[in-house]
Amino acid sequence: AQQSNVTAYGATAVAIISLEAFAGMWINAFLVCVICTAWVKKKTLNSNEKILLLLGCSRFWYLCLSWVYYFLSTIYPNYLYVHPTFQVTVFFQSFSACLTLWVSACLCVFYCIKIANFRNRFFIYLKVKIDRIVPWLLLGSVLSALAIGITSCDIADKMLINSHNYTRQGNFLKVSYKTDEYFFHIYFIYGFGFVTSFTAVIISALLLLFSLWRHKWKMQKNSINSLSMDAHIKAMKSVLSFLVMYSINFIFLILSLIPSTKAEKYVAFLSLLFLNAFPSFHSLILILSNPKLENTLIRILSCIKCKVCMK
Repeated sequence: AQQSNVTAYGATAVAIISLEAFAGMWINAFLVCVICTAWVKKKTLNSNEKILLLLGCSRFWYLCLSWVYYFLSTIYPNYLYVHPTFQVTVFFQSFSACLTLWVSACLCVFYCIKIANFRNRFFIYLKVKIDRIVPWLLLGSVLSALAIGITSCDIADKMLINSHNYTRQGNFLKVSYKTDEYFFHIYFIYGFGFVTSFTAVIISALLLLFSLWRHKWKMQKNSINSLSMDAHIKAMKSVLSFLVMYSINFIFLILSLIPSTKAEKYVAFLSLLFLNAFPSFHSLILILSNPKLENTLIRILSCIKCKVCMK
């Protein structure tokens, strides 16, 4: 019988994850809607808006699919672990997760190239050509995420087939072992996406920090102020906030790969809690650091407050 068999812990976890996921979906939907509205009005988008648009879309679907996956796996697992629901869910979840990571890294690299000041010829070339490079970076991110999604789908398909075979034979020990083995392969693919994008973020942060330090030293030496200093500081806040959350995210990913911690349901819950909070909080930071997005958010909240007061 395909019925729910959920504990009080599972129900509480689903409720918390649901609130977190819906809040994050609202934040990223707001980001996408504002940029699309500006796109319709201006008939064009700058490089920063292109990255934010794809980032908002990928995070919205990542949160949506993560919520669906966790809800079904906790409440109705019999509806999830069947063909082709499981394969399709794993494909889109892997695709959106990796796309989110790499587009976030592209945003950090864009800030670094656009704002940092270095006399290196290659860096100057990148600064001049950055607006033409961004579409190719985004296309490369989509294709790479698509390849990882297809690979994860193939692994999930093999896992499901082997699990069904072992279940028919009644060997439940092997089912658990094989399932963990295939999930390790999927987590390893996630780890590859984390490491490559994490490396790009660290390099961008270090270059921006060095550029800011050198620019500040020159300004103090000449006793003048510069608008470039404010741009450096704003970019550093965005990149460093992303770096801190990314580091915590990476730690939880490593914990999820360790069998001893993976067996602890509270560690698994905290990992899932932060993985869902990461796309929401970082998108909120991006909105508050962008004057246009921040002003639009303030106007919407003011209108909602006025309507509530009138009632």
